Amino acid sequence: MSGSAEIRIGKRAFITTAVIILCLIILSGVLTQLIPSGSYERMVVDGKEVVDPHSFHLVEKEPLPVYRWLTAPVEVLYASANSAVVIVISLLILFIGGGFAVLNRVGVFGELIAKIVGRFGKNRYLLICLVSLLFMFFGSTLGMFEEVVALAPLAVILAYTMGWDALVGLGMSLLSICFGFAVAISNPYSIGLSQRMAGLPVFSGASFRLLIFAFLYGLLCLFLVRYAKKIEGDPRLSLIYAEDRAEQEFFQAPRSDPQPIAGEGAGINRAVTWFLCCFGAILAVIAAANLFPQLSDFSLPAIALLYLIAGVGAGFRGGLSGREVAGTFLRGVGGVAPGIVLILMAMSVSFIIERGGVMDTVVHYAAGLITGVSSYLAAYLIYGLVLVVNFFIGSASAKAALLIPILTPLADLSGLTRQTMVLAFCFGDGFSNVFYPTNPVLLLCLGLTTVSYTKWFRWIGLLQLTVLAITALALTAAVWLGYGPF
Repeated sequence: MSGSAEIRIGKRAFITTAVIILCLIILSGVLTQLIPSGSYERMVVDGKEVVDPHSFHLVEKEPLPVYRWLTAPVEVLYASANSAVVIVISLLILFIGGGFAVLNRVGVFGELIAKIVGRFGKNRYLLICLVSLLFMFFGSTLGMFEEVVALAPLAVILAYTMGWDALVGLGMSLLSICFGFAVAISNPYSIGLSQRMAGLPVFSGASFRLLIFAFLYGLLCLFLVRYAKKIEGDPRLSLIYAEDRAEQEFFQAPRSDPQPIAGEGAGINRAVTWFLCCFGAILAVIAAANLFPQLSDFSLPAIALLYLIAGVGAGFRGGLSGREVAGTFLRGVGGVAPGIVLILMAMSVSFIIERGGVMDTVVHYAAGLITGVSSYLAAYLIYGLVLVVNFFIGSASAKAALLIPILTPLADLSGLTRQTMVLAFCFGDGFSNVFYPTNPVLLLCLGLTTVSYTKWFRWIGLLQLTVLAITALALTAAVWLGYGPF
């Protein structure tokens, strides 16, 4: 964001993140040269493509030329299995940037946030806990994650208006939804799919996961409230103090010195009503996509279109002319366009690994380490393996299709219950999504704020280590208890 109506990706944040991802691209290319190429045979079971765990074989390596490491960000647009996803994500960030600019200029966010502040002004920390619980609940039960891109800017504005920084806003939204996704009570994309593939009753063992959910929710609230109190006492203690000053001044202005807006009175009310209707439609799309998996492929395009309709419609209903709506929308698009470059670079890491044919090899040899070890060590190794694979494959369902058929017989041989194996999978799949710079959702959310990846890394690094220790202890307890039903 910038201290204006538009979201704008900071130059420093862009350069820093781009350099980090470029190093990862080169590292991925080097790995394709050093690791033998191998492959598992794929087969379709109950409409899902899974691997045959006994079919691994080495294949002739077709080295990816060095120049293609650098052209990979372009190739993912047309030569990747995820090309359609890349295009949809690109449109989503452009429509969010443009729609956000129009909504902000016409005064929609100022009006809505003023009402929220009036309601929670004396219970500001309760607001952090409630918003975090909402996002964490949706991540844990409905499997929401990518959809947070459309909601994170609203949480960031709320944080600004309450006197906090963008990190608190991202913590209430992105971090919370990730925690919920990892501690999956009924997440259909992780716990639901992996339990079905492992032969477990779907959503079984929820009571144990609910305990972990409650514990980690308390930890997250403690982390966010302590940080919010710290920067309230001294704003200079914010990790993004210099980058965030203009944004805080801009979004806090309506409380004491209202900014000029395009429409007044009835115009603002019409714009707010229009936005709330569109926002309700966005929530309905998110809920429908998670309740009916066959609709999930259409959720992101629908959200992008609704954000476009929300911004343009609110602009006209709030009193802007067609020229003003178009100009503001295009400025908003221009502010976020560099984020698309980061997304393409991030997705090219998995593209290079896929074309190099080494991911199946890594999984095969890592799985060999699990054979014959104790059940406790098997749980930790499975956790670690999923953490490694998640760096390159962000999709929970894609990882489940690759790993669960291989890990299930290994868990049986080591005396590890399948339920504990699935729990280790969910932990490895979830928490690192907001830590790895190869995750496009993380980059999208950071790109919509002033937060660079390095500042984000510093902010959540200790929290991630704490969560790693806690979840390892949870796996230890699961093994000790014989967490089942089997």
